[in-house]
Amino acid sequence: MKSITIKGSQRESVGKKATKALRNAGMVPCVVYGGNEPISFSAEEIAFKDLVYTPDVHTVVVNLGGQKVNAILQDIQFHPVTDRILHVDFYQIFDDKEVTMEIPVRTTGNARGVRNGGTLRIVTRKLRVKALPENLPDFIEADITEMRIGNKMYTKSLETDNYKIMHPENTVICQVRTSRTAIVDDADDETETAEGAEGEEVPATETDDVAAVKE
Repeated sequence: MKSITIKGSQRESVGKKATKALRNAGMVPCVVYGGNEPISFSAEEIAFKDLVYTPDVHTVVVNLGGQKVNAILQDIQFHPVTDRILHVDFYQIFDDKEVTMEIPVRTTGNARGVRNGGTLRIVTRKLRVKALPENLPDFIEADITEMRIGNKMYTKSLETDNYKIMHPENTVICQVRTSRTAIVDDADDETETAEGAEGEEVPATETDDVAAVKE
């Protein structure tokens, strides 16, 4: 997983007055948890733009004047009116300890069912995974090329040895639904017949064989 560096300064005072003064100066108060003791520091608000205002996820190297702490973003608070960053919490990570993160899912390919007039519906855009820091992926790739009308893709088809997906195996990632303009090819006959004229989804128990996605 890609990493970004945030330069900051340790805070000696963590009271309300000191925190308010930091914010007035364009600084963001932060805390890193997970180590022997919490580490309080502050950083310029602009330092967080590549971490917060992006769909990608990153690990973070907090650089405190030479002391470097590896971490992940845990929580962030925004001002309810101005959307300015008010506070950021990080969680310290270690090379030999697994960590849990939410990783975005990206679909690749052009689904066969979509080419035949169906519509792709994304159900789950992020998955919570657990892994050693070095095995955390930038994103999880879901190949939808072989999906036909009526097919669903489940988390079990995305399993890998590098990380553990912390969701039930039957969690739906995406599905190809029928539409009024859909056409039927030979391979889709069975699925289309089962769905009926109104395009209702077939119960999972009846489509397990049809809905299997090529892994």
